Amino acid sequence: MTLALPRTLRLGNLGASLFALTTALCASPVLAQDDGGLEEIVVTAQRKSESLQDTPISIVAFSSTALENKGIGGLSDLQTQVPNLQLTPFPNNATSPRVYIRGIGNNSDHHTQDPSVAVYVDGVYMARSQGLATEVADLERIEVLRGPQGSLYGRNATGGAINFITSAPKLGEWSAKQNLTIGNLNHFKSRTLINIPVGDKLAAQLSYMRSSRDGVTENLGTGVKRFGDQDRTAYRAALRWQPTDTLDLRYTYDRTEIGDTPAHAASVQFYPVQTPRPKQGSPLVRDLKANDIVSQGHALTATLDISDDVQLKSITAYRKLSSFTNQDFLSGVLGNFAAAKLSFDQKQDQFSQELQLVGKLGDRLDYAVGLYYFTEKSDGFDTSLQYGTRQIDRWITAKNKAYAAYAQATYTPAIADDRLHLTVGARWSRDERRASYERDVYLSGTLDNSTPLTFGKQSFEDFSPSATLAFDINDNVNSYVRVASGYKTGGFNIGASSAARFSEGFAPEDVISYEWGIKSDLLDRKLRINAALFHMDYKDIQVNVPDPDQVSVLDVINAGKARIRGIELDMQMRPTQSLSFSFNYGYLDAKYIEILNATGADITNNFVHISAPKHVVSTSGEYRFPRTSIGELSLVVDYGFQDKHFVQPNDRRYITGDYGLLNARLNLSDIPVPVGELRFSLWGKNLTGKDYYISHGNLFAPGALYGDPRTYGVDLSFSF
Repeated sequence: MTLALPRTLRLGNLGASLFALTTALCASPVLAQDDGGLEEIVVTAQRKSESLQDTPISIVAFSSTALENKGIGGLSDLQTQVPNLQLTPFPNNATSPRVYIRGIGNNSDHHTQDPSVAVYVDGVYMARSQGLATEVADLERIEVLRGPQGSLYGRNATGGAINFITSAPKLGEWSAKQNLTIGNLNHFKSRTLINIPVGDKLAAQLSYMRSSRDGVTENLGTGVKRFGDQDRTAYRAALRWQPTDTLDLRYTYDRTEIGDTPAHAASVQFYPVQTPRPKQGSPLVRDLKANDIVSQGHALTATLDISDDVQLKSITAYRKLSSFTNQDFLSGVLGNFAAAKLSFDQKQDQFSQELQLVGKLGDRLDYAVGLYYFTEKSDGFDTSLQYGTRQIDRWITAKNKAYAAYAQATYTPAIADDRLHLTVGARWSRDERRASYERDVYLSGTLDNSTPLTFGKQSFEDFSPSATLAFDINDNVNSYVRVASGYKTGGFNIGASSAARFSEGFAPEDVISYEWGIKSDLLDRKLRINAALFHMDYKDIQVNVPDPDQVSVLDVINAGKARIRGIELDMQMRPTQSLSFSFNYGYLDAKYIEILNATGADITNNFVHISAPKHVVSTSGEYRFPRTSIGELSLVVDYGFQDKHFVQPNDRRYITGDYGLLNARLNLSDIPVPVGELRFSLWGKNLTGKDYYISHGNLFAPGALYGDPRTYGVDLSFSF
């Protein structure tokens, strides 16, 4: 059977190469599986447990083994591991990452706007990404879904979704695990996890993490000693109760305390000049303070097996955030003062309730339906002192509510030897948003003007359908064509040019994605090749556009249309039981088609697509040495490269240059001990000592934040 692609998916030579790859895969011999094959990964991206190779979407998943071998513990560790995924810190808050998938993300971290990539922990939507809930937990796997995910997720997911799945407490089993890390820059990290059985039906899991590391830039001014110090503590408690064979209850509580000092914003030149990393800040810095962030949350998941074929799940969650952050931008660059001193004090809480019904009717129809409710409120005060004379104080509140109903069904008709699968899905959403805004502007300490208390109120509804046609070419190769739509709600711009523009807010944005993919396990599962070719039509994009009367002020309006197309290729090879390789490649071609300002003038040529490098590559190799009397030794080496890309949407001068990072990890596992398991690892990251920017732009003058320098250390892990 031949699956025809829409014309929009034909990407010239790259597309032709993938079709040639399809032909080659279909012609490859299908051999029996053996224990020397690649690891099978089971995912729940479609609300049911299924093999990664049977999931007809572009997805990258890391098992617990892969997470341990690569040293991945949280969101920030995925930067060089997943092509077409970009993670950069917000300049004013380096502890909160900006997440982009396939060139779609959010350039603002304020609560009056929602992110474009949804992050979930055990099914709980994390509206605000500060916190270490994933690092203190015992991770079972991470799933990164690329492209809009509207039909099975209750919140915005125009760019994609990232799912962190943790291990549940184990019934009837005592266990413990202690991890210690010591490295350069006085790096210390300790994570303790204990599993406690209480009878046969109840178990508790307790974990604690403490992490600290020195920054690399000395503060010559007053306040904290260094920029970029890490000071983090996290706690987690989980309970699991299984009163009957059909009912499973799981409660978790997590708390994170972050006292990092602000990242150093360095004065840099425009591309292609690469400014070396400074070792010292300006002596003109005054009263630099550590951040103070506390994130915590409760979650209760109840799973009821109604029958062998039907399961009902309820996910109830409440989260709370208190965040004080501050930043000194470029002191001494433009005079005897900072280009800007910023301080943000925000408080936020959220509640969500989700019901899922997952099951099947007979052998031919699988389904998942769900209801979702989300509410969030926040208030904040921020102040900025610009160029030593202009001070802006703002008071902002936000109240958001969201309702959603979603459904997806997969039908396998009694034709073509049951190799054809048709999936249809849809999500209905309603968002209600309110916000208030008040601003005072001072010049040299004297009140210059005020924006009185201003309110905004909006509501939106959306219907996002999807359809997938999948075909099992043989037992080891399948292909699919998928059309999916996604939606991100509107909001309010806290930097609006006027009170009226703030009250008016901005409307939702939408994306439609066309995707063709192929997944294959070949050569006795020693070779795995997954590929996806996609084209996305992106419209009503929320764009920062200069106000015609105040060109230095940016309003957010639904001014943009864009098309994004590209390729994702994920390859793994295990030629022997001792040797394995992976090669992942992402290609992006993102371009604005139209941007109109508030007067209707076409200003498309003034804008570029940001956080969308054309080429991204990640490679990895692992070799397991013959077992010795002191344990099993393995070496893991990985290299990640990303192309240059724009970082300021309305200024082509701001470009982050291309860079590559080389990491290595030497693991000694199964060390003989009287009881339990002992593991020792020697690791290094950015081994070539590359200076590179992770955030670059107009910080009231050209500035950048740097990625980590060369780091190295040892890990010791003991479990029983």
